[in-house]
Amino acid sequence: MSGKKKKSWKDMTPGQRAGVMIVGAGQMALLVAAQRSISKTPEAQIRGSKALWRAASFINFFGPLSYFLFGRRRGTA
Repeated sequence: MSGKKKKSWKDMTPGQRAGVMIVGAGQMALLVAAQRSISKTPEAQIRGSKALWRAASFINFFGPLSYFLFGRRRGTA
């Protein structure tokens, strides 16, 4: 293990704090968008169960992005 300790909020520079806030807001936006999409999309247009995708969407960035990339069936035009 290295001798570095984790930085607390007060140890961060204003730029680092802003970065954390931006990343956090982006993550929350993806989560809300995925949850809303899961709610509004008919079960037949989702690969797998809605409950599974709801739970997976809470995994940082990976879950909501996976849902949008792989969880929804593509409609025929």
